[in-house]
Amino acid sequence: MTAISRSGAGRGVAALVCGALAAGGLAAAGVAALGPGEAAASSHREAPLISGTPQYDTTDLYAFVSPDRPDTTTIVADWIPFEEPAGGPNFFLFAEDAQYDLRVDNDGDAREDLVFRYTFRTHVKDGNTFLYNTGPVESLDDPDLNVTQRYDLELIRLENLHAVSRTKIATGVPVAPSNVGKASMPDYGKLRRQAVHRLAGGAQTFAGQADDPFFLDLRVFDLLYGGNLTEVGNDTLKGYNVNSIALQVPTHMITESAHQPVVGIWTTTQRRTAKGGFTQVSRLGNPLVNEVVNPQKDKDVFNASTPRDDARFLKNVTGPELPKLIEAIYKIKAPAEPRSDLVDVFLKGVPDLNQPPHVTPAEQLRLNTSVKPAKHPERLGVLDGDTAGFPNGRRLTDDVIDIALQVVEGELVGAENDLGDAVDANDRAFEKAFPYVALPTEGSRGPLAKGTSGDADVRSGLADALSPAGSAGDDDTPLIAASAGAGAVGVLLIGAGLAWWRRGRGRAY
Repeated sequence: MTAISRSGAGRGVAALVCGALAAGGLAAAGVAALGPGEAAASSHREAPLISGTPQYDTTDLYAFVSPDRPDTTTIVADWIPFEEPAGGPNFFLFAEDAQYDLRVDNDGDAREDLVFRYTFRTHVKDGNTFLYNTGPVESLDDPDLNVTQRYDLELIRLENLHAVSRTKIATGVPVAPSNVGKASMPDYGKLRRQAVHRLAGGAQTFAGQADDPFFLDLRVFDLLYGGNLTEVGNDTLKGYNVNSIALQVPTHMITESAHQPVVGIWTTTQRRTAKGGFTQVSRLGNPLVNEVVNPQKDKDVFNASTPRDDARFLKNVTGPELPKLIEAIYKIKAPAEPRSDLVDVFLKGVPDLNQPPHVTPAEQLRLNTSVKPAKHPERLGVLDGDTAGFPNGRRLTDDVIDIALQVVEGELVGAENDLGDAVDANDRAFEKAFPYVALPTEGSRGPLAKGTSGDADVRSGLADALSPAGSAGDDDTPLIAASAGAGAVGVLLIGAGLAWWRRGRGRAY
């Protein structure tokens, strides 16, 4: 295999210069070729329609040879961007009227040969409570877990886009719930482990909440930081969760043959229509495509198209807007056009690495499954000689922002640079075994109230809050607290009296 060479070990902070560009660069590189079709993008609110329906919004896709099981391939796909951990009482569920698909093209013709389809259903034990859980949850079948989800997994094999077989490979698998907090879920790791389901033939599947594994400074959208680079280096996604689907399968199950080990992978979300059919509303392969490259008028259409149509939009890759914008703001000269280097890397695959024979240019995340996992992964992947990393698939630790930015700015055509966003790793450590994603941030992670300690009773804080401003002692606290309590009782009595009076007059309360 011939790796993309990178001379010079230095990764200067000069690169901070364009964290902003990082996001854009990635997009331009990965998506430039896709025009108004269905985008394979890191879609954190990347298009007008999908931003209003987060349950169907794919945020990121990862595909890599499993580091602890190198005879298998792992695919991780995420949905629902910016999940606020404390966002109850209605926490984060997969949609019941959606098909969540992992699509695999194993011969390079831009058409899916395999589809792994996840469909979900929700069960509420007690509809008379507002609670997601009615007590501490010790297991996925705990009666105190009030809102639960299960899913079915179907494998569809296709020839020339026509299904030739459908196999239900998992039924009724429990989903790991949202991490409400330590009082509700004292051992969330245990719940995660219970949600890993083993399939026939050595495969595994998982669905549930996880820490958002993507790391970057998203404030690029403030006009590329307005030319002021003092703000770069903050992981915008720190503390947010996503809903993840992870699938690990024996590699021979998804490749065309041992002689053709390259696969192209992307995700789609189909939503049920009023007529009972399904329509595609989201698609994702390479990261950060639809956010930055496509103009507003094309973004929604882009999310509904297919890879086999991507060649029509080649001009978006060969003449990307982003380098021109970078040149205008930061005076970094844009590489000469047409950008055939971007076509090779992001639409066809790197020659002699992850480009399949007779490839049809298309936006997919391409992975050569014959490349063994690196013992010491480099965050810049192929740019640093690590052929097991992005753009040969995408590992959770790959710094795709810096990689794509440097490539878009001409790294492969003689314009060496160290551009980046100064966010080089995720805020939470990834796990060593499937499903690899980090545990989600819990909802009760907030700081203690001012003036309290870890052992303080919240009632003491409440009593302090009832004290008059500037009070010098505690003498009046019992009196004020008693007054507040009496006031509360009075309100209840008045409410009860009003209810009785309304019922007496035959009115609905």
